[in-house]
Parts: sequence; structure tokens; C-alpha cells
Amino acid sequence: MNNKKRAKCIMIQGTMSGAGKSLLCAGLCRIFKQDGLRVAPYKSQNMALNSCVTADGLEMGRAQVVQAAAAGVEPDVRMNPILLKPSSDTGSQVIVNGEVRGHMGAAEYFRHKKALIPDVLAAYESLSREFDVIVIEGAGSPAEINLRENDIVNMGLAQLVDAPVLLVGDIDRGGVFAQLYGTAALLQPEERARIRGLIINKFRGDVDILRPGLAMLEEKTNIPVLGVVPYLRVDVDDEDSLAPRLTHQEQHKALDVAVIRLPRISNFTDFSSLESHPAVGVRYVDRPERLGSPDLVVLPGTKSTMADLLWLRESGLETAILKLASRGVPVLGVCGGYQMLGQRLEDPDGVESGLSSLRGMGLLPCTTVFSPAKTRTRVKAQVLGGPMAGAELEGYEIHMGTTQVDGEPFCKLETGAADGCIHKNVFGTYLHGLFDSGDLTDKLVRWLCQRKGISPQLAAPKSHRDYQEEQFDLLADGVRKALDMEAIYRILNREEDL
Repeated sequence: MNNKKRAKCIMIQGTMSGAGKSLLCAGLCRIFKQDGLRVAPYKSQNMALNSCVTADGLEMGRAQVVQAAAAGVEPDVRMNPILLKPSSDTGSQVIVNGEVRGHMGAAEYFRHKKALIPDVLAAYESLSREFDVIVIEGAGSPAEINLRENDIVNMGLAQLVDAPVLLVGDIDRGGVFAQLYGTAALLQPEERARIRGLIINKFRGDVDILRPGLAMLEEKTNIPVLGVVPYLRVDVDDEDSLAPRLTHQEQHKALDVAVIRLPRISNFTDFSSLESHPAVGVRYVDRPERLGSPDLVVLPGTKSTMADLLWLRESGLETAILKLASRGVPVLGVCGGYQMLGQRLEDPDGVESGLSSLRGMGLLPCTTVFSPAKTRTRVKAQVLGGPMAGAELEGYEIHMGTTQVDGEPFCKLETGAADGCIHKNVFGTYLHGLFDSGDLTDKLVRWLCQRKGISPQLAAPKSHRDYQEEQFDLLADGVRKALDMEAIYRILNREEDL
């Protein structure tokens, strides 16, 4: 039996979704790592369409993958034992310990989630025996009092693992004092007692202007304010929000890449490496009139391929993309986007939708048949043909069904199997994270520059890993300067409980 002492823990909860919990957790993970501690992130239940595959072929939320990278450790499904991937407004695919348990409506899952407490605790306890510190992220708000019963992600989890809580409010949206005070006021006394500090996040301006309000907030809540974090301009993937990426639309760069913003877009972090390239401007497009004449059109992954293909068709974007492709504009499809580019999509078991069959966009000579089995694997590959031939890449697959290709494959996996398809100026692949290794990005940029008649001799981009490390350090510096880290260490070490 392993008698190693359990890890210390601290939990970040927010007054609402989007308060910046994920980013602050990543910042704390980096700070603790810099301070010589072995740290792991943890979120018991994550609802997101951005997911990743671990080294052992299990699926977990992307936010905890990013936090693990900030902590300098390999992503582990124990860091996110429950992942909910919305498939409709009222239902989700439920993934437990990296494996699909099935689809559940919201009411069904609400009744079922108490049964998942053993999975939640087993994952946490296992991590706790291997690390010095666990940085726990809540979800939404602990003041969603209609969800208090059987809570396993906010105060319910804090009680289960005896975690002290830091409560974060988003001043950028306005009303931060009401957010923090109202959240604390709606909690039960024993829950409120767990909040050891308040944090104001995303502040733009002179913090001295806030000080009278901070003093009143401390007086009314009897909880200290541990810091005011400025609006940090760091490029770190943040949960499921596309908002930070939309700012790239305003940047004029040599190359224009248009990513179609599908209603159920997933794993848009595939394009983070492109966004950080000095020559590439990435913008997200959801209307035909905004598509224009880009240098590359990208159809990203989606949780519901057939439904999003119908939306693409009805919105007029399919017609616009077909016109661009006919003029020679390159089109790239990733995962669900790749499936859309084929001739047909077949769903005999009703896995994807109520449709048994749907015409594809007809740009690639392939057909996809959906099935209940889910492919989850991390791979290395080499591009076989076209302008990016020879590019080495690493990626991961998360998809339902298989695609039969009657043409040239996009790449060859290290297993010897083929993936994807190329036809003229259209490319498709199942591999998420395909740009992260940098080689494919470099060849793609050089080809697009050549097509446009501009010099490809641009500043060489950092590797994605080096760039990510730099951004984590910038994040940690900003968070460390803004927060009272001495107080946070006292809370972590339970000195205030003595």
C-alpha cells in the first residue's frame, strides 16, 4: 500500500462561466512548477467540445491538457475524469475516465451524476498520491443554487476533498462587486467558510481607483481580496471560447486563412500554431459575405458533422466554398470538416443524427460511414503528396466512423496505415493538432506564399512547444505580480487553519 502523504490542494471557483478560471489555474500551475513543486491540474467535470487524446488513448478536456503543459507534466485522464461533450441544447455525450458511457439528456445526467462520485474521488486520490499540489478548477458558478444538490464540481467537490477556495470575478463584464458579494451571499455558511480569498480578474486601468470598492467588499464579505489580475495579453488556449481568437481578424498579415465557424465547432485549438505564425492571419467566418477571397479555407472539427453540413448548406457558405475551390483556392478539412468534403456521409445506426444518408460537398473522392465505435489515438505521420509532401507531424484522432478513400491519401501513419485524402487543391485529414510540430506549418506557409507571389523568407516561427512555454511564463509572471502569493501559500499550507 502506498502511504505517501496526500497532496496539498487549492481550488479556483468563479462567479460565472468565462470568469477566467482556466487561465488562472494554468498560471498557478506554472507558478508552483517554477517554485519547485510537482503540480497537477484537476477538474472533476468539464463540459467542452475541445478535447484531446492522452498517450494511453483516452479522451479528456483540452483545458486540463493545457494546464498540464503549464505544470510541465504529461496529460492524464485522471485530471478530468468526467467530460461532457454537448450534442444538442439539452444533451451530451458522457465520457468517464476517458471512455464513452453514452448520451444523456440534461435531466438524466443530473439524476445520474451522484453515481459518478466514486470515479471523481478515485481519480483525485490517485493524483494526490503522486503530486505535491493539486490545482482544482470549478465550473460555472457555485451560486447556481438549482444545481447544489449532488454537486460534484464546485462546493460539493470542495467538501469531498476538503479544498480551500479562491473565488474569481470578471470585472471586464461589469458588476464585479455584485458578482463576488452575491455569490458569497447565496452560499450556505459552511460553503462560504471555504472561500479564503477573492480575486478580481481581467482589469484594465488604474487599480487605485478600485481600492475603496475592495475595502467595502472585504468588509461586507469578511473575505480578503488577494489581488486584481490585469487583462493579460497572453496566447494560451482558454476552455471553449473563440473570443480571444476573433481579435486576429483585425491583424493584417501576409496570408489570410479563413476558418469556418461551424455551430458545433470543436478542437479549434488545432489552429493555434497557425495563429502564432508571423505570416498568417486567422479569422473565423460564419457568413458567406464575410468569407471574401482567403488564401486558405479551413473546415474544422465538429461534434455533429451532418447537422453542421446542413447548416453550411443552408447558410450559403457551402456554395461560396465550392466557388473558391473551383477557382483553385486551397481547402483543408480536419476531422468532421474532412468528412464533409467527401461524396457521401452514411449513418445507418443513427449515431450522428436522424438522417441515414447525406450528400457531401463532393470535393474529395471518399465516403464516410458513421458507427458507434469511437477512434481515439495519438499518432505520428508523414504527408505523402501535394505541396506539403514530406512534412512530419504528430497529432491525435477523435472521431466516430470510418472513411473509405478512392484516391490519394493525405499522409501515412507510423503504423503504416493511410489517413485522409488529397485531390488537386483540396486536403482532408482526421489528425487534430496537425500544425503543432511546425514542419507542416512551414511547408504550408511557403506554398501559400509562393501561390500569392510573395517572398516566403519570413521570420522563422518558434516551434509550437517553445512558443507555448514562453506564453506560460508570461502568464505566470502576470499572475504572480498581481496576486498575494504569500497569502496563497498560507492558504495552501493550511496555516490559517491552525
